[in-house]
Amino acid sequence: MAEFCSLEGRTALVTGGSRGIGRAIASELARAGARVVVGYRTGAGEAEALAEEIDGRAVQADVSSAAGAQRLVEEAGELDILVNNAGLTRDGLLARMSDDDWRDVIETNLSSVFYTCRAVTRPMLKRRAGSIVNVSSIVGLHGNFGQTNYAASKAGIIGFTKSLARELGSRGVRANVVAPGYVKTRLTDEIPEEGRALMLANTPLGRLGDPEDVAGAVRFLCSDEASFITGEVLLVDGGLGM
Repeated sequence: MAEFCSLEGRTALVTGGSRGIGRAIASELARAGARVVVGYRTGAGEAEALAEEIDGRAVQADVSSAAGAQRLVEEAGELDILVNNAGLTRDGLLARMSDDDWRDVIETNLSSVFYTCRAVTRPMLKRRAGSIVNVSSIVGLHGNFGQTNYAASKAGIIGFTKSLARELGSRGVRANVVAPGYVKTRLTDEIPEEGRALMLANTPLGRLGDPEDVAGAVRFLCSDEASFITGEVLLVDGGLGM
């Protein structure tokens, strides 16, 4: 009997794959049988160690530039799966937000998705197959204090992906979004205790998510078991966004 959500024989690219949620996604896709290319901008040691662990490859690139994203996709080879996870935060109140903090977040979180998706679209359409999963955030749906730039970038991913799904669907290429809630990463480790307590109080499941929770959702959306799902936003948030 075939393994549930098997990705055997497929090649996947995960951007922002060296740590945190991206690392968990790369590991999960490899566990499902995929050949995984770990895209990263920084953290070469972590990326190379992960690639060796999962019998994949690590490729350095800055996906916030069109040329960097194009090169990454070309070096990754013929892709069946693209997972856009690269992202950063530059939090601050709008009244004091610098132009650079706005641009850095939009370029890294949102423009990178445009660049990589544009690079993979033509080959996937030609083969009439492929799955794209873009990682957004609950903040892109509900907003968050001090994160206008981050919220705009993550909301943009949702609108972009829904439009992309309409463009690609007739050729059998799917595009979906995973929107994590508050997940145990280096970023959430920096949240003050009172803020963490408030998040937990508002989360019906009463805990922070693990990166593996998000990775499992991504694996499902990449698999044939999700073959009739496109243009969807799957919240992985413990019920926080209800």
